[in-house]
Amino acid sequence: MRPSSADFNRIFVRKIVTHYLRYDKENPFIFISALLAFLGIATGVTVLMIAMAIMNGTQKEFEKRLFVMNYPLTVLPITDNAVDDALVSKLKRTFPDMKFSPYYTTQAITRNKGIVQGSLLYGVDFDAEAALNPIFAKARGKGTSPFRAVVGDALSYEMDAGIGEKITLYFSEQQAVGFATIPLQKRFVIDGIFDSGLKNYDKAIIYTTLEAFRRLLKRPENAYDGIHIYTKNPMQRIEALQQVLPENTIVEGWWQQNGNFFAAMQMEKKALFLVLLLIILVASLNIISSLLMTVMSRRSEIALMRTLGATKKEIAAIFYRLGLYIGSAGILTGTAMGLLGIWALKRFDIISVPEDVYGTSRLPVDLTLYDFISVLIGATIIILLSARYPAKKAAATDPLRVLRNE
Repeated sequence: MRPSSADFNRIFVRKIVTHYLRYDKENPFIFISALLAFLGIATGVTVLMIAMAIMNGTQKEFEKRLFVMNYPLTVLPITDNAVDDALVSKLKRTFPDMKFSPYYTTQAITRNKGIVQGSLLYGVDFDAEAALNPIFAKARGKGTSPFRAVVGDALSYEMDAGIGEKITLYFSEQQAVGFATIPLQKRFVIDGIFDSGLKNYDKAIIYTTLEAFRRLLKRPENAYDGIHIYTKNPMQRIEALQQVLPENTIVEGWWQQNGNFFAAMQMEKKALFLVLLLIILVASLNIISSLLMTVMSRRSEIALMRTLGATKKEIAAIFYRLGLYIGSAGILTGTAMGLLGIWALKRFDIISVPEDVYGTSRLPVDLTLYDFISVLIGATIIILLSARYPAKKAAATDPLRVLRNE
C-alpha cells in the first residue's frame, strides 16, 4: 500500500535531516560550525541559569536577614502618645497570630577604652522581642540589671568589650553637674552579643530594657516610639492592620524601608538576564551561518530533490528542523549542565564570599521556577527565529538555475 502524502513527507524530511546531521568528510567545517553553535547555546543556557540562581539566591538571603533586623511590619506614631499599651492590647486581640514588641528608640554614642562609635539604641521587653526576633533570642543573656545591653558582634569587637564588661553610652539629653551641664551618660553591662550577618546592623544596633529608658531618659510608661510586629505574610496583612490602627499612626513594611535597595537588585537581575541572553544570541548566529553553508554546499541536492517532487515547504522544513535540532540539543544540554552546576554549588563549598558583605560565607544559590522558564523561553525564541532565514533561503533555491550552472 502506498503511504499517504502526509506520511511520505514526514518520513522524507526526517531522513534528510538525519543525513545532514552526520559528519561530512567533504565539508567538515559545516559540521564543526554546527558543533560550535551547539556548544555555544549549551554554554549560554548554563551560564544564564547559574547566574539567575546566584542573583535570586543573593536577593533572598538579603531579604531573609533584613526581614528580621528591619522587622516584617512596624507601627509608628504620627503624634505623641499615639502608640500605647491600649493599642498594643487591641492589636493582640485582633491579630492573635501576630507577635508584637513595643519599643523605645534613641541615638547614642558608645565609648569604651577611648574608642567612640555612633549607635542606635532600642529599649525593648526582652521576652516580647525574643519571641519575634530569633537573632536577639539567641544572643540575650540571663542578666537582671535594667541597664544591660545586647550588642552586635562588630560593635563588641570595635569596643573591645565582651559579655560581662561595661560600655559607656552618651545621650543628647543634658544632666547638671555643679553649675554646668554635660551630656547624659550611663554605663551598661553587655548581657549578650548577636550576629545578624550584616555588619552595618551589628555595628550600630544596641538593645536594652524598657526600664532603662524610663529611668534614664524619663520615657512615659504608657507610650512607646513604635511597635515591632512579626507575621509570616506581611505584604498580605499590612492593609488589614492599617484599617485597625488609629489615624495618628502608620504602618511600614520591611520592603518599604528598603525599597530602593531591592528595586536596584531587581533591575540588576533583569539587566544581567538580557546581557547573558546575548551569549545565546551570538551562538545562534553560528546556527545561521552553519545552515547557510549547508544550503550553499547542498544546492545541487536541493535542486535534485525539487525536480523529484519535493515541495518548497518540505525543503524549508528540512533546514528549519535542522536548526531546531541543533538548538534544542544545546538547550537540553545547557539545562542539564546548569542544574548540575547549581546542585554542585549548593552541596559543595566551591565558592566562598565575605560573610560581612553578603551575610553568608557560602554562595547563595536558588533558581526559581519563573527564572527557569524564562531562560528556556528566551533561548527557544532565539532558536526559532535563527532557523527561519536559512530555511527560507533553502526553499527559495531555483532548481533550474542550479542544474544549469552544474
